[in-house]
Amino acid sequence: MYAVIKTGGKQYRVAAGQKIKVEQIPADVGAEITLDQVLMVGEGDSVKIGAPLVAGATVKAKVIAQGRHDKVKIFKMRRRKHYQKHQGHRQNYTEIEIGAIAG
Repeated sequence: MYAVIKTGGKQYRVAAGQKIKVEQIPADVGAEITLDQVLMVGEGDSVKIGAPLVAGATVKAKVIAQGRHDKVKIFKMRRRKHYQKHQGHRQNYTEIEIGAIAG
């Protein structure tokens, strides 16, 4: 059984036991969370597609870790103008493990 969920402005195809990194969710490590924005639920040949959400479908997940991705370097330059700008960014993430999919 799999589902397509929406969290942090992105969509993820998830299955039970899968570990994914999503945009930061304010929850403690080890906490159980419920993701209720389920766009699609599929099992074998049967597929339920929401308009836009599947009614009554939920995905249980456990927070494994809170962390930060690798640094992304931003470099801006204007040639012949003596302009250079260096900047770095590290995006926060929450790693979750998908549990039960109810749909």
